[in-house]
Amino acid sequence: MHQQFNERLRQLKQGHQNLLSTQNKKITPGNGIFNRYQNAVLTAAHAPISWRYGLNENTNPLLMERFGINAVFNAGAIKWKGKYVLAARVEGADRKSFFAIAESDNGIDNFSFWEYPVLMPETSIPDTNIYDMRLIAHEDGWVYGLFCTERKDPAAAGGDHTSAIAQCGMARTKDLLKWERLPDLKTPSAQQRNVVLHPEFVDGQYAFYTRPQDSFIEPGKGGGIGFGLAKDITNAVIEKEEVIDQRIYHTIFEMKMGLGPAPIKTTEGWLHMAHGVRNTAAGLRYTLYLFMTSLEDITKVIYKPGGYFLAPEGEERTGDVSNVVFCNGWVADEDGTIFIYYASSDSRMHVVTSSVNQLVDYVKNTPADGFTSAASVQKINTLIDSNNAYLKNADQQLQEVLVK
Repeated sequence: MHQQFNERLRQLKQGHQNLLSTQNKKITPGNGIFNRYQNAVLTAAHAPISWRYGLNENTNPLLMERFGINAVFNAGAIKWKGKYVLAARVEGADRKSFFAIAESDNGIDNFSFWEYPVLMPETSIPDTNIYDMRLIAHEDGWVYGLFCTERKDPAAAGGDHTSAIAQCGMARTKDLLKWERLPDLKTPSAQQRNVVLHPEFVDGQYAFYTRPQDSFIEPGKGGGIGFGLAKDITNAVIEKEEVIDQRIYHTIFEMKMGLGPAPIKTTEGWLHMAHGVRNTAAGLRYTLYLFMTSLEDITKVIYKPGGYFLAPEGEERTGDVSNVVFCNGWVADEDGTIFIYYASSDSRMHVVTSSVNQLVDYVKNTPADGFTSAASVQKINTLIDSNNAYLKNADQQLQEVLVK
């Protein structure tokens, strides 16, 4: 038995090490906006063996898995001490989610988890489930983690074990190891998800992007991406909440929408990543889109390309919740490279790389949604006419050169 135990342990360790050391190759030629990579950067199999197996031969002679990991997804991101760091949502086989930190030297492969997952302090009302953390390095010197805290709805009918209340949980840290839990954000809305803290003060206050909802699932009459200010982060209260990006009929965000990571500041404006949800015969479809707000007024949308920026492809379309991509973390390097971390189908994490210049070009020069079929055709025809005029001029110049 001892020999079998050791051999099984050796195989587990070798397989895990092989996974963590696999190089991730860029898929070329790409679409000119971003580049995908062949492999997911984090999966359930990346979870350390010591989290999943009892390694004491006396109590676990068959080396059984004692704590199953179902999925790793929806990770916040930050550049920390020269490493690319993800605060991943890890979901156990028991359906409970928790946060765990994984790091990589290059941001595209060889991600490995820190020894222990995050033990997030609780408020006076314990969290049943916590998930989808946004990491924000704020100008006040703290790193904030904003996440969804879910608890059973106390007003639910007897026997109803599905109704829940979602709010924005908040914590802050100086080292990503020890976290100070803050009171949940208070807003005029009944429920909140996908709340993001702006990285700079606005009028001397903390600025929040919100996603107001009437209930746990339905956004209700309003919906969209909201905005509000709070004077005190240690007891954050938003008294007035305004929607800055509205849901619109027959778009990629007709059903729901929510901000992803904290926006990136560029010379042209604040660059935002968000997810949009539409309904289909096969269920809800989540895609990602970009927009830009003004440097002078961060609530004013100045550019918003039509359609999605990134949608699930191939194996990304299958998983626990299929046909979904979700992003709540990206990293902008000093050289302008942007690492966009997104989850597919609530199961695994991926990365695409782009640059500030590429994404600014994309948001400024991609036509906005015209909201009708005729407007879409007109955009194509305008592009065809522009291409034909350019090619005709190029051919004429070539002919002139040949004649000379």
